[in-house]
Amino acid sequence: KKPHKSLSFTYTEEMKKPCIEADLIVTLIPLLESTDPEMLLHAGRAIGRICYDNRHLQEELVKVGVITALVRILTDYAESEPLVHVDLLALCNLADLDTAKEALSKTKVAEQLVKQLRRAENHERLEIVFEILQALAEHDALKVQLVEAGVQEALSEILLRLRSSSRAEDTCIVKAASDLIVSLLLGGKNSGCPYVHGNCVRMVQLGVIHQLLDLLEKHVESEDVSVQRAALCALRNLAIPVVNKVQMLEESVAERIQALLRSEMPPVPFKILGTLRMLADGQADAAEILGQDPSLLNRLVQWCDANDHSGIRGEANRLLASILRHNRSQEVVKAIQEAQGVKHLVSMTASEQAAMQNEALNALAIASAIDLETLEESFKESQLVQSLHKLLQDDNTSPEVKYNSMGLLCRLLNSADLRRDIEEDKIEETLEHLCSHSSANVVQAAVTTLQVLRGEA
Repeated sequence: KKPHKSLSFTYTEEMKKPCIEADLIVTLIPLLESTDPEMLLHAGRAIGRICYDNRHLQEELVKVGVITALVRILTDYAESEPLVHVDLLALCNLADLDTAKEALSKTKVAEQLVKQLRRAENHERLEIVFEILQALAEHDALKVQLVEAGVQEALSEILLRLRSSSRAEDTCIVKAASDLIVSLLLGGKNSGCPYVHGNCVRMVQLGVIHQLLDLLEKHVESEDVSVQRAALCALRNLAIPVVNKVQMLEESVAERIQALLRSEMPPVPFKILGTLRMLADGQADAAEILGQDPSLLNRLVQWCDANDHSGIRGEANRLLASILRHNRSQEVVKAIQEAQGVKHLVSMTASEQAAMQNEALNALAIASAIDLETLEESFKESQLVQSLHKLLQDDNTSPEVKYNSMGLLCRLLNSADLRRDIEEDKIEETLEHLCSHSSANVVQAAVTTLQVLRGEA
């Protein structure tokens, strides 16, 4: 592990070797149980210097119970700056070990670390604490303990305090806080952490969303995208719970997020588009707000053609599809049609990714159910019928994509012109062939589509 900048050990490898060979560590460990602060300080420093950058010795330290001793010292001497400093450095160098995390999960280290996070008065101390917390946040049990200890409130306070600062050292702390928020909002190595959802909700209630947006608005044109990435990842994860979507809409967060799309720095629009898509997921109100904003739709359509940024192109297409899928408004359908977004959704049905194909097919089916007349001409110009036929004929097309393709075909049959295209393209023969498909769902859809095509249903 790269040494922390505050570690200025004077011991060389030559000096450490005889200490290790003489089993000096075994003699020093019991001294960590002393009640003499001076003894604890010197014993801690000596152990740290001998074991630094030696994973084998560090594992041995954990085995003989050094974790319990370190947490006790952090608890009993929380006001002693020298002891706390040595103790935190020791935890920083052990925290990456799985055995150390497991041992720490059986202590009350979370409470002590959050306490130190709140009382830290310099950047060096904050950096050390953040490094420890980031390592511990990879462990589900420790993640839960950190949440229970109120780490969200502490992070919120730090972001609030530093959001208007432009100093480089403050920017580093803001990035570390944002990165930790992301870690707390994700499942650990074993996933399934029960506090992830509640943690998202709590952070939004604390106003973290607006603090992150303040930071983004300040750094949106910065060439250093590290803060942007961290804050944007946090925003996206905070937008996942339904209750958060509602609150974010009520607080006009969508409008603030959209304003950030002016940035030409690729990571910013990519992450923002993903956040807006997450915000619209399952929320008709959000879909209608986004779907009736001409400037946003025009920008989305431009990005749908962004050949030099495939990630942004994909997210723009997915957001366009999401707006149509989750809205129930004729005005939104007309707005996307006027922005010339329909052709991009038709192209999306030929994506190499089945998930994107299904998103496009479902979006077009819902839009067709709402206002087929408005879309009819665009469907003909973009040769939607022919695209669907290719999907049905291709043996490599997934069963779900075939199923959704036929669902859209059924909608198109409500148009006389599109019905004529379907008949002229001889799709009926392909549907008859699909009646013997290995997938029961595909067979059912083929039978139903044939009935609609023949006027039997």
